[in-house]
Amino acid sequence: MTYELNVAHLYGDLMNTYGDVGNILALNYYAKQMDVHLNVKVVSLEEDFHADDYDLAFFGGGQDFEQTIVSQDIQTKKAELTKFIESGGPLLAICGGFQLLGHYYIGADGEKLPGIGALDHYTLAQDHNRFIGNIVIKNQETGETYHGFENHQGRTFLGTDERPLGNVVSGKGNNGEDGTEGAIYKNVYCSYFHGPILTRNGDIAKHLLVAALKRKFPTADFSQQEALPIPATF
Repeated sequence: MTYELNVAHLYGDLMNTYGDVGNILALNYYAKQMDVHLNVKVVSLEEDFHADDYDLAFFGGGQDFEQTIVSQDIQTKKAELTKFIESGGPLLAICGGFQLLGHYYIGADGEKLPGIGALDHYTLAQDHNRFIGNIVIKNQETGETYHGFENHQGRTFLGTDERPLGNVVSGKGNNGEDGTEGAIYKNVYCSYFHGPILTRNGDIAKHLLVAALKRKFPTADFSQQEALPIPATF
């Protein structure tokens, strides 16, 4: 049996720094192995997001100009995105997407951009510095190790009910201070990994897809999909 999932690609025409759209390609690749068909729709400026219309969402990163525009528009989607997250909707957010799900982001020019506060983190700026380079983290709950590339000026600090995607083995992570990278809240996965993240970390793609399947089809048995060996590299 082939299952169908509806995927919202939030601001896919604007928030696509460092080829983050590759995460959609990787999701499709892994979904096919699990007998899942994805219907992907870009939800961008002045377009409504309805929580009940989607089973999974992706929110990529963008440069400061695009992020400024998106930070204004996303306020109109705040209620429905929060509803989606609180109801267990799986969402992958990278860099700018990660930042805008939190309370606020301070840009390189000192401007404070509002997020939607769906997650309890905030992001400060660095003075004349960026975290750039390869990074390795380990998820303490699953024992999985994730590999990626970080390139961000922001320093993010996690809040209540958030736990890191992983602890830093090598690299800088969220802020270069507390040894955390990314965030997990309910079925939301956040990270600064570009590259994109799912092409090198198939386990995260499987977690997202299985969570979406279980949420949409609560009476179905997805033990086969959960047991499916997923290659680490796409």
